[in-house]
Amino acid sequence: MAETHLHIVSFDVPWPADYGGVIDVYYKVKALAAEGVRIHLHCFEYGRSHAPQLAELCESVHYYKRDTGKHQLLNSLPYVVLSRRSEQLMDNLCKDEHPILFEGLHSCYHLGDPRLHGRKRMVRTHNVEHDYYAALALAERGTFKRTYFVQEARKLRKFETVLSEADVILAISPNDERHFASHFRNVQHIPAFHPSAKVDVPAGLGDFCLYHGALSVPENDKAALYLVNEVFRGLPIPLVIAGRGASPELRAAVGRANNVKLRQNIPTDEITALVRAAQVNVLPTFQATGIKLKLLLCLFIGRHVVCNTPMVQDTGLEELCRVHDDPGTMRLSIQACMAQTADGASLENRVRVLEQRFCNKRNAQAIVELLA
Repeated sequence: MAETHLHIVSFDVPWPADYGGVIDVYYKVKALAAEGVRIHLHCFEYGRSHAPQLAELCESVHYYKRDTGKHQLLNSLPYVVLSRRSEQLMDNLCKDEHPILFEGLHSCYHLGDPRLHGRKRMVRTHNVEHDYYAALALAERGTFKRTYFVQEARKLRKFETVLSEADVILAISPNDERHFASHFRNVQHIPAFHPSAKVDVPAGLGDFCLYHGALSVPENDKAALYLVNEVFRGLPIPLVIAGRGASPELRAAVGRANNVKLRQNIPTDEITALVRAAQVNVLPTFQATGIKLKLLLCLFIGRHVVCNTPMVQDTGLEELCRVHDDPGTMRLSIQACMAQTADGASLENRVRVLEQRFCNKRNAQAIVELLA
């Protein structure tokens, strides 16, 4: 039987797998390698170092410097796309006829290149990117960054038409699948890849709540501030906020709260341990885009999840969480969860939904079938 080879073009170095997008890329690579696919991984690098862990999974790993020159902001193409163009990448892709999987719209500068015509080209969409950037603009307080996000959203909406060049679009959520299917042909929902093989929820009770995320992202900063100022204010329950890059506003708000602690710049394994130890993982978001990988992690290995509608909207995971859209009902729900073990029928339901839909092996096999 002939070997299956696949080029994967990644927007970032997917190790360590410590934030949403790269979690999906890394565990997809791992699952495809386990199915016998010989992967040629191409990574754009800008701050993360070369990773020997990737060479253990892949046939070859190539790194390309991302061109982050500010002059590119004046171009009509999105900065996140233009900064990931590379003739060296094209030279490597043109050395054979293997299929190519582009990770995210960010990595699609070369998708429509005539030199790739006739090749099987797939795109994994991680978000409806122009919606994501428009939401970032709404959450951003700084004028320069807000203007950048608004302009980038406009450019990404226009650039999205390049997806008509793809043979298959692999949408990460049902909501995204509907969006792309209304514009393009051959769209398939392939759920997010993630680190958990099975649902493994700890017994007993925890004694604190947790919010975690990349705090340097305006959306997450806004969610953390909402919890400190509106949900946990005066609540006799400890809250831990874990992540990198907390804003001065968030640090000040935590400093004023006697029931909130900030854990900054801790490694992924410590965040995973906190997710398991917490009695409630509290996950508000104000941006209903893609699927939040941290939600999956909390459902697979954490006790209770309390969130708001945008976190679970159109994900099919609504029934596995306690969903509340105002601070008062969220507070009541958190208090109720503090005395309840996470077991019984609700846990059985989690196992049924998660291990069927979010099985990395099954979803990798679906991609392999598309490569044939």
